[in-house]
Amino acid sequence: MSTIAKQEAGGQPSFLSCLFQAGLYKPAQGRLVRQVFFAALAIVTVLFVREVSFFSFVQRQLGLGGSWALFGALALLCLWVSFRVVNYPRMADFLISVEAELNKVSWPSRPSLWKATGVVIFVILGLAVILFAFDLFWTWVFQLIQIRN
Repeated sequence: MSTIAKQEAGGQPSFLSCLFQAGLYKPAQGRLVRQVFFAALAIVTVLFVREVSFFSFVQRQLGLGGSWALFGALALLCLWVSFRVVNYPRMADFLISVEAELNKVSWPSRPSLWKATGVVIFVILGLAVILFAFDLFWTWVFQLIQIRN
């Protein structure tokens, strides 16, 4: 039986049961990746809640006139769910593994990073100029044969 099948069969609690816990799962491991993932998830969910809470249809249906209480309550709920997602054992183990893999990456030095960035920018600008020239050429050809005015 695979490791995932064993975890699903017995050991791992459900997300719903983890939602109402306050503790951290393996707090010393994978801290940086978990913090970055939580920040990204929190930003996305708060922006989503802002759109939903300020959506005029929802406000009309609930009888709210720009209520910050609805936004605050939904934002806090989404932040709590985001926090619990990061500490859900399966997700936390995945993020811990991600950080372990990131530690194995050989990152480029600063000078080689600048050189590679310069090459990418130069190639993009060069391709933009070439595409602009093609566009001008074909515009001229189409105007010459009167396909385009």
